[in-house]
Amino acid sequence: MAQAQAEQVRAALATHHPGITTEIVLHEPAGVTTVQKGTAVSAVEHALLKGDCDVAVRCMKDVPGVPLTPMSARFAAYLPRGDRRDALVHRAGLPLDRLPDGTRIGTSSVRRAAHLARSHPRLRVESLRGGLDARLAAMEAGVVDGLIVSVCALDRAGQRRQAAEVLGVERMCPPLGAAVVGLQCRDDDATTIGLLASLDDDRTRREVTAERVLLRVLKGRCEAPAAGHCTTRPDGRLSLRGTVFAADGSRFLHSHHIGTDPAALGTHVAHELLSSGARDLLPAHVHAPAL
Repeated sequence: MAQAQAEQVRAALATHHPGITTEIVLHEPAGVTTVQKGTAVSAVEHALLKGDCDVAVRCMKDVPGVPLTPMSARFAAYLPRGDRRDALVHRAGLPLDRLPDGTRIGTSSVRRAAHLARSHPRLRVESLRGGLDARLAAMEAGVVDGLIVSVCALDRAGQRRQAAEVLGVERMCPPLGAAVVGLQCRDDDATTIGLLASLDDDRTRREVTAERVLLRVLKGRCEAPAAGHCTTRPDGRLSLRGTVFAADGSRFLHSHHIGTDPAALGTHVAHELLSSGARDLLPAHVHAPAL
């Protein structure tokens, strides 16, 4: 996935800046390094801030909301958003509602497990980690009977045909920042900021800003039990839906509002969720202060 995203950025830069020379530098996604006044940053951010690379290609659903970006760095561009939905992959090609009781569905996502526990409690959710290829191989080996994966991941891997069913956002609310690739660079790197400006999609920027402010106000890291998605209406206004849920699927809290200012909209939806009892569903380390 990381390689595919980096190649996507390389192709976009070549289109907008013919003759540009780029090099892809891969970094391990795991691990956190503490730098800059105690701010925790990922390995790729650390490499960026050290100067080992000029652009960090980030999958926004995996980027914590606190802080929105580390000191001395910024998201200079967001690529146009991909398909934010999830899909069921099943060895026999069955859709979700036709799966037999006890069918083993592999996922490491608390969000997906909670949705399945609520809508299909007779299925068995099995913890399954790894890249898309590894998860597909585990399914073929019989470790699980099916998977819930992002449509975006299938598309980037050229595996859309593997989807037995694409699940609408009303059935499985996507993660905040889903299907968005963000390009992060150093604040003082005016040259790179200028190059990336041509890749920035304003619609995606507005939508992901609303979603990330929602996550920030919830004091959320990427593993927080929160989901949501922002869309742009034909009149240009933003429609933001936010959800906080119990990991076992026993309780879901929802909020939906429409607005024009992304930050104000994300704040409003988060405050409504918190006032509805979201603090009781958030782990202690992501609790927001009293409002």
